[in-house]
Amino acid sequence: MIINKKNILIFPGDEIGPEITIEAIKVIDYFNESKLTNISYDFADIGGAALDKYDTPIKSDDLDKAKKSDAILLAAVGTPKYDNNPREKKPEYGLLALRKHLNLFINIRPIFVFNSLLGYSSLKSELISDLDIVIIRELIGDVYFGEPRGFKDINGDRVGYNTMIYSESEVQRITQFAIEAAKNRQKQITSIDKANVLECSQLWRQTVDRMMIKHSDIDLQHMYVDNAAMQIIKNPKQFDVILTPNLFGDILSDAASMLTGSIGLLPSASLSNDTGMFEPIHGSAPDIAGQGIVNPLAMILSLAMMFEYTLDKPELSKIIKKAVDEVLNDGYFTKDLSSKDFISTSEMGDKVLERIKKQC
Repeated sequence: MIINKKNILIFPGDEIGPEITIEAIKVIDYFNESKLTNISYDFADIGGAALDKYDTPIKSDDLDKAKKSDAILLAAVGTPKYDNNPREKKPEYGLLALRKHLNLFINIRPIFVFNSLLGYSSLKSELISDLDIVIIRELIGDVYFGEPRGFKDINGDRVGYNTMIYSESEVQRITQFAIEAAKNRQKQITSIDKANVLECSQLWRQTVDRMMIKHSDIDLQHMYVDNAAMQIIKNPKQFDVILTPNLFGDILSDAASMLTGSIGLLPSASLSNDTGMFEPIHGSAPDIAGQGIVNPLAMILSLAMMFEYTLDKPELSKIIKKAVDEVLNDGYFTKDLSSKDFISTSEMGDKVLERIKKQC
């Protein structure tokens, strides 16, 4: 059987990024060796790694290289070394530029709990057992990209300002994606806004309402972001598909990640109509970089999402997810989950690979 060749671009990034990238590559290499895939991969720098080499958080050549790839795998961006740089010279600007260049307007963050980790959440097990939420976040609008922005002096007082802005078309396209997702799930959408005080949120709510007129089979609920933050902790299983603007989604998805026991477990996908970028939702964790203790499972599960959403290999996605579940069920944990009895980053990657091999 001829397997179509796929080209992916890998950004190891900063701090713990290279460590977890190694563990994902183990899986890619095994699938290639087993003739299950024909994946060619190349590497590029982003964030602090790119600033170190090129004095820019991402090269224009690498932006173009990413656009020509079938998919992008990214580990982590950010390092304290450049915290005081101007915006265009901060590591995170490379990530924002990449999202914008690829038109990655859809961000998908699944929130789920492995049964073996029910006791690791800060919430009672009955609140999170069988939890299955998907947060669909608009990714290239809102205050992160709105103009004007900057600093200025007003009557001798220094002022910082940003612009929260959305167009109807931007809200329409992310809402349409949420509608399609809801049709394949519980037919329920919770749309997040702050329409009681923000015009931008009023437009968001009005646009969502108009979009939903033709979809009476889907239950729509609007929720203010501050209430949503409370409800995600109080009663998370009331949610199925959460539709959210960029800023609110960034905050809520990190809060929701702690329902699972560790932010080191959750992957994400950022999609356009043409390509996808896949990355863990956690940061670069400079405090534990280089110690061999970081949890690589979110990176490995991001690879699983790549096979599901972009590389047309859902069967390999299922194999990876099952392998991760089996490793956790067998009681193997990294230090974020067990401070006394834990295995290293590379050992965790090896355990997952062993269980993948048993299925293939």
